[in-house]
Amino acid sequence: MRLDFYLKVSRLVVRRTQAKKMCDGGKVKVNGRVEKASHDVKIGDILQIDFLNRDLKVKISTIPHVKNVSKKEARELYEIIEEKRKDFFID
Repeated sequence: MRLDFYLKVSRLVVRRTQAKKMCDGGKVKVNGRVEKASHDVKIGDILQIDFLNRDLKVKISTIPHVKNVSKKEARELYEIIEEKRKDFFID
């Protein structure tokens, strides 16, 4: 399954176009390497996602065989390894 589509189906990112932009902008790494949106992910891959307000590191545990999954099923597609919140200070 394509990286951008996995991010959307797993609900880590709301829209596929947003996932594609994040991949193209170097905000998503697979196993420590920046990958394109078209990269095929597989079970066991480690995803590092750099959001605006947090950094998230997850391990892919399942890849769905359908285009849409429920909210509960989406949470079961990965396991969170690490999550760091970013603090913003405005002077």
